[in-house]
Amino acid sequence: MTTGAIIITAILALLKLLVTCLPNDAVKWITKKFELHPEISSDVTNISYEGKELSDTQKEMFIKQFNEAQFLKSQHIFPGNEELFLHPETGVAPIIIDTKQNKKNIRLYMFGYSDSIDVVKQYKKKLQAYTLSSADLQSQFPQAKEALKNAHFGTTA
Repeated sequence: MTTGAIIITAILALLKLLVTCLPNDAVKWITKKFELHPEISSDVTNISYEGKELSDTQKEMFIKQFNEAQFLKSQHIFPGNEELFLHPETGVAPIIIDTKQNKKNIRLYMFGYSDSIDVVKQYKKKLQAYTLSSADLQSQFPQAKEALKNAHFGTTA
């Protein structure tokens, strides 16, 4: 009986040691599988705005800005509200990004506003929404350009 308890304790101690001391590459792989804001590459990505594809230089610049954007918060999509996120009633035309990540085809809808960017990530039949912050990306949206010109950065109300 005590031999079994000692063996189980030793196995659990080794398991705990393995889990708490994972190599950096293993931790990066695990977190990358579950991250909400993916890092995209230009070779497997198509970007379009109002049905027109961006040129290669514009695409490279846009992808660089997208990868550098800061994640602000996640938004919850309740069942039945999916269409409200894909086609909001604000009249903002989205930038659509089609990309591939880990053998999954992903479509990102980006809706730009003067203070943030809403991103809806669609893969298979699943939707996830989140908000980004990037002054460079926000200036890419025509609706936000006027608001950015009139913005007063560094002042508090």
